[in-house]
Amino acid sequence: MLWLNEEERERRGKFEHAGARRRFVLCRAALRAVLREELRCDNELLTFGELRHGKPFALVEGTPAPISFNVSHSGKHGLIAIAPNGRLGVDVEERTDRRDFDRLIEAAFGHDEQIDLRQERESGKFQLFYKLWTVKEALIKALGTGLSLDPATFEAPVAMRQGALTSLYRFPCIPEAKWPEAKWHVEDLGNEQFAAAIAFDV
Repeated sequence: MLWLNEEERERRGKFEHAGARRRFVLCRAALRAVLREELRCDNELLTFGELRHGKPFALVEGTPAPISFNVSHSGKHGLIAIAPNGRLGVDVEERTDRRDFDRLIEAAFGHDEQIDLRQERESGKFQLFYKLWTVKEALIKALGTGLSLDPATFEAPVAMRQGALTSLYRFPCIPEAKWPEAKWHVEDLGNEQFAAAIAFDV
């Protein structure tokens, strides 16, 4: 708690369950420890701001810091990524059984992704669902659009749907003329315990 500032302590108090409060504190303290080391600043000088769609960025004494970061946590797992510049996003998800798999597949995945998922046997469907879910979440978080970008309007790289661990990617729903440099490196970081992915611009 001593690592958190007043605004963060207020956010902590909004979580209803003790477990969620504890995870928030641990994740934010870990982020502060990492950024403090990278930026070589005292914790008291480190604060956070938000971009238009809620993506956070670091400030040191009120000035935006020359570093990019992104954070995700799910259950017992947390993931922090940092970069000296550019945009990046990460997502981590515990692989838990869900009764609403079919509804989520219809709501969050594109046509070809849905076909790939339906062709998998139950265990393979489970693994592929979380792989694609984290890849898409990482891309959305890297782009910084939040919920304003419907995940069903774009699909994970074909190579990764077929088993590859890395791929380059460009959003088909974003005109190249508007954002010609928006090319992304995507990587599957998952293991037996959790699904995870990172995306950053190249």
